[in-house]
Amino acid sequence: MQSNRILGMICYVHVVRYPKYLGFFGMLSMAFFRISLFLNKHVHFYKLLGCGKNGSFDLQPDWRQWAILTISDNQQNRLNHITPFIQWWWQFFKCELLWLKLQPIEGHGTWDRQLCFGKLPLKTNYEGPIAILTRATIHTKKIKQFWSHVDAVSAEMHRAPGLITSIGIGEIPWFRGATLSVWESKTHMRAFAYSQPFHQAVIVKTRKEKWYSEDMFVRFIPIEVSGTLRGIDPFNGKL
Repeated sequence: MQSNRILGMICYVHVVRYPKYLGFFGMLSMAFFRISLFLNKHVHFYKLLGCGKNGSFDLQPDWRQWAILTISDNQQNRLNHITPFIQWWWQFFKCELLWLKLQPIEGHGTWDRQLCFGKLPLKTNYEGPIAILTRATIHTKKIKQFWSHVDAVSAEMHRAPGLITSIGIGEIPWFRGATLSVWESKTHMRAFAYSQPFHQAVIVKTRKEKWYSEDMFVRFIPIEVSGTLRGIDPFNGKL
C-alpha cells in the first residue's frame, strides 16, 4: 500500500524473525544496533524491542523475533532509518522481515517522558485503515493485576472483526511492553475498544488503580507495508 499524502513525522517499525536456533543473534543485535542507531543523524527517536509470542503483551518472549521502531521527518526514506550495518546483519542471518511505514495522527502520553511523535490531537476526522500503538510501563506493585487480565483482553482482540494483525513488542519483559495492532478501519477499532465488555472494564481498572507509571496511545495511518512473518503477508488484500 502506498500513498502520496504530504507527511510530517514518520514512524517505521521493522519486525524481523531469525531462523530456528539463531535467535541468540537477535538478542546480541540489541547491543550492536544501539550504537548504530545512536549515530544515525536521520533518526530522532528509536527503540530496540523484543516481541511477545501471541501478538500482544505476553509473559513468554519470542526469542526469534525482534523489532526496531524509529521516528524521523518525512524527508527520509526507509533505508535512512536503518544503517547499512543493520541491513547487512539481517541479510547475513537470513532474517524474515516485515516493515510498516506509519504516519502518527492522534494520540496522547509519553515514552521515556518524551512526546516522541510530537504534539498530536486527541481526535481527527480520519476513518480509514488504522494502526494503533499502545504501550505502558507497569508499576512493580501492579504486575500481578496487570498480567491476570492480559489473556482475556488479547482473546477479545483476536476475535474482533476488522483486526488485520497485532504484534507484541517491548523493552523489558513483564514491565515495559506495547502492542502494535492494525485494523481495516477506525470503525472496527472503535468497536473493539469501546464495545467489548472485558476490555472496557480493564481500561477503567488501569485508571482507577493506577497500574501504569507511564503510558502512551497513538493512532497512525498505514502509509506503506511490506514483507512477511512466519511466511505470511498479513496485509495482503487488506491494505
